Formats: sequence, structure tokens, C-alpha cells
Amino acid sequence: MVSIIIPAYNEESRIAKTLQEYENYNKTHNVSWQFIVVLNGCTDRTENVVKQHARLYSTISYIKIKEKGKGRAIKAGFLEALTLKNNAIGFIDADGAILPEDFRTLCNKISDYDVVIGSRYMPESNVKRPLYKMLGRKIVYHPLLYFLFGFSFYDMQCGAKIFKREVVEHIVKNLTATNWSIDPELLYLAKKNHYFILEVPISWQDKAESKFTVCGGINMMFDLFRLYYIHK
Repeated sequence: MVSIIIPAYNEESRIAKTLQEYENYNKTHNVSWQFIVVLNGCTDRTENVVKQHARLYSTISYIKIKEKGKGRAIKAGFLEALTLKNNAIGFIDADGAILPEDFRTLCNKISDYDVVIGSRYMPESNVKRPLYKMLGRKIVYHPLLYFLFGFSFYDMQCGAKIFKREVVEHIVKNLTATNWSIDPELLYLAKKNHYFILEVPISWQDKAESKFTVCGGINMMFDLFRLYYIHK
């Protein structure tokens, strides 16, 4: 059984399609996935949409936290998932940017590794992203992560990752990131504790209404330095 966390902040226009696609795949491809939607600070109708799907499908549940932030949602989702029966715990974005078949590829690898992460930038990846995002990652973000944490991955920020249950049990208490920097923090803690991490190529297409902003990117840069000093 795999628990899949879906952080959701004001996703009323996108999350229904994502839940339906993953639930359909769950039924037609003989996979055992359970979904935990984490409503974090929503001010729109996301909760109503998720409730409707939870009533239809026993594999969908949800929790609510007051404050927004991907990091807060992921940590809350991890803690909830640890109360359930599962062998692995992962997360995806609510916008459906990663297809169910790609997430299944990650699931198929987790038995041989401790952490498996999707990558939008490996040579075999099939990605459609705006040029400014590609350049920002190559010129600024990736070199900074290498300098601070020694990461050699192609992509640390992809919203598709899966962890063996024992990895989550070990590192969840040390998570401090409240927003987008949760991804490098997770990988750094896994690396620091000598867990084996595999990066695999995926298909990815940027969706409209992205929650990531330039201001958020700048704040994340400062947060990376904070994480470095906390966890070094």
C-alpha cells in the first residue's frame, strides 16, 4: 500500500481532475494507492470539491491545517500517513502535472531504494516548461543547492517523490521548511542519514495558475541558507 499526499491550497479548479485521473488509474491498473489531501489555508471551494470525491471513493481522505505552505502540508500529510497501513509514502502536486503512470514508475522502484524522486531535467525526461524557469534553475537554483548541500541531482524541486515508510518515520520530526524548500530539506535529511536516493525521468507539463512566484523563489533562496545552518 502506498499513501500519496496531495497538498492543496486553493485548488478548486484543478484538483477534481487530478483526483479522478488517479482514482481511475488506481482501479484499472491494480495498484494500491490511498490519497491524503492536505487542505492548507484554503479560502476557496477546494474543501467542498475534495469532500465530494471523498464521499465517492474510500481511498480518498483529507485533513485540514490552518496555515498555507507546501512544507507545512507535506509534514502534516506525513504524520497522518504514519497512522495508516502503508509500505511507502509519497506526494504529488494537486495540478496533475505528473501523470499516474509516471508516479507508478517511482512506486515500482521504491522496493530497491529508500527514496525515489521524479526528474524533469534528466536527458530522458519529457518536459514542457517556460524558458525562464529552465534558466533560473540552471543559472541560480541548481548551483546554489550544489554549493550548500552537495546535491548532484538534475532536479530537486519536482513535486513527485516517494519514500519508504521507515525513512519518513526517521526524518519527519526534523522537518522545518514551511514552503517550497521542503523538497531540498527532505533530500538533504535523507542523504545525511545515508539513505539511497534514485532519480528517474518523468513526463511533465507546467499547468496554469502556478502557486510559485518570483517573490516566493527569492524567499526560498534565503530559506536554503537557513536550512544549511540548521542541519549542517
